[in-house]
Amino acid sequence: MLRMGARVTLVDAWGPGNARASSGGETRLIRAIYGQDLIYTRLAARALELWKENESRWGRQLYHRTGLVWLSAGDDDRYERASIDNLRACGVAYEVMTSSGASARFPQINFDGVRSVIYESNAGYLSARVACHTVLAAFIAEGGEYRQSFAEPARRSSNIDALRLSDGKDVKADQYVFACGPWTGQVFPDEIGDLVFPTRQEVFFFGTTAGDQGFNEGQMPAWVDHGPGFMYGMPGNLGRGFKVANDARGSRFDPTAGDRMPSMEGLGAAREYLAFRFPGLRGAPVVDARVCQYEDTPDHHFIADRLPGADNGWIVGGGSGHGFKHGPAVGEMAARMVLKQTNPEPQFMLSRFAKGSV
Repeated sequence: MLRMGARVTLVDAWGPGNARASSGGETRLIRAIYGQDLIYTRLAARALELWKENESRWGRQLYHRTGLVWLSAGDDDRYERASIDNLRACGVAYEVMTSSGASARFPQINFDGVRSVIYESNAGYLSARVACHTVLAAFIAEGGEYRQSFAEPARRSSNIDALRLSDGKDVKADQYVFACGPWTGQVFPDEIGDLVFPTRQEVFFFGTTAGDQGFNEGQMPAWVDHGPGFMYGMPGNLGRGFKVANDARGSRFDPTAGDRMPSMEGLGAAREYLAFRFPGLRGAPVVDARVCQYEDTPDHHFIADRLPGADNGWIVGGGSGHGFKHGPAVGEMAARMVLKQTNPEPQFMLSRFAKGSV
């Protein structure tokens, strides 16, 4: 919005990349494989263009190209077949591999039970927390105003009049965009409520043998294992260890005061999976672990629409565990909605949650 000529004030309760935010981790995958959801493949492709463009503008690397192998380990591969059609339609580079061919190319991975593999060569990871700080610094340098404060729910009739901040001051604007992450339902209990609900997600990082580079960035790709479950991770990078995470939705979680100590059950499941799919890391020590959250919606799709009951309010959120990679493209889309009054994408509109629609 700033680059489209608007004066923009950004208000954030805990600051960029904070540990409570859904974007507060060190790394996030960026990939374009999304089954039949063409809109996400298109957004991911556009987001990667914008990440690269901004890297050049800011002189800082945020995108790390590792490639990504998508393992189809289930009996139903319709998701993968639809993904190939959409990758082709969006001009995203990919390669379909047999499990034996993938095993020869990536010997660190055990491909037992895998029926097919898609290799996405331009996929990789983003330095998430660093990116949040970099974006804020660039925003301020380009003329934006930043205030670290808590914004109370908006006071309004048909329009939002102002936001009262925790420092006692008001923010007044022509248009208000609420990208409140896992707090969206708390900020708007009547309009949003449980349409955005945080879930507790555990992430583990395992250490490799001293001197062994085989499981690090540059030696193997990031990966997604899609079958009866949905596991994902990435090679060792930035000194953080080999990342393993389970995409299955965890329990409901309070993003403000929730306990962020990982569970022994979660660790045991991660170790068991690691020993099977990456046998060279069997028994590897945990070097880091954290609890984050997804800001989920009932259908796992984003929300980007007008705030009900407010002519000058907008909701952008519901990242559902895959929102970070799309950030620049979603921001571009939101700017067009707010400043050029383009219509929201039907798939992201709140009306889809009308009774009987989900």
